[in-house]
Amino acid sequence: MVTSVLILGGSGQAGSGAAMLLRRWYPDLPLTIAGRNLDRAQRVADELGGATAATVDLQRPDLGLQTDHSAVVAAIWDSQLHGLRYAQDRGLPYLSISSGLIEIAPEVVANAQRPNAAPVLVASHFCAGVLIPAVLELVRDFGPVDTVRIGAVLDESDIGGPAGLADLERWAAAAPAGLVRRDGVFHWVRDEQASVTTLDGTAMTGERIGIIDVPSLALATGAANVSFDFAVGESAGRRRGVGPSLEVRIDLARAWESVGKTHFLVHPEGQRPLTALGIALGVERLLGLRGEPVSPGLHTPEGILDPPYVVERLTEIGAAFA
Repeated sequence: MVTSVLILGGSGQAGSGAAMLLRRWYPDLPLTIAGRNLDRAQRVADELGGATAATVDLQRPDLGLQTDHSAVVAAIWDSQLHGLRYAQDRGLPYLSISSGLIEIAPEVVANAQRPNAAPVLVASHFCAGVLIPAVLELVRDFGPVDTVRIGAVLDESDIGGPAGLADLERWAAAAPAGLVRRDGVFHWVRDEQASVTTLDGTAMTGERIGIIDVPSLALATGAANVSFDFAVGESAGRRRGVGPSLEVRIDLARAWESVGKTHFLVHPEGQRPLTALGIALGVERLLGLRGEPVSPGLHTPEGILDPPYVVERLTEIGAAFA
């Protein structure tokens, strides 16, 4: 019997969205919505049905909890890694989405010290890692690839709640340089401006950022040149007067091509549905609800998620490829 999935930050945008998807896919899956505000957590739990609410104290190693769980999802920053240690001590799958590229180092060390304690999914990628399998599916159809360039446009009104804003500010302070792969070598680059051209032809000023998507894509595809450009501003959806949207430009090229193939992944409701999907897909795999349960050790989304299935789920939640 599967005990309750503990979602730290479950009343926030990402956590509650993931909980809604899991409830839709698995109506009988027990969920615990955990947060600092019990009333808010209870409202989310009541809306879901078949869920409980709890308060947690991330300053305590036991999180202040007494009940058993089947997995731990850190939909907020697990600043002292008490959520991770709680999962490792109990042999529970653990998923995190809020550690920046530099901040995953403690998670990596914690797992290296106890590699057989629990499955640990580091999903601190853009939109909780859901983009990576989607790109891998495009690469599979494209063939051998030398260059992968990602350009993401996030609407300035779609950053998320206070926790999301705090994450962006912390990541920028921790890794002020961008990470790129050039001719097979990873480089840190500073103050390297970039322009992201959107589907409607608008050129938006962005910057190269240090994000875990770069090594994930580089090592999964073998591409010698990988970059991730990020622009924040008015999205195409808001320009049309229909609300903030999310747009990701994906450029692929072979070694002998100056121009290759361009795809766009878009969602009319912004980043929240994709981030929620990334979390839900991770939980589904970690628990073995689809496929075998994931073995103990450190994992990233591209290592455990099936690209065609991810694309299917993306389409199901309203995302589209162009």
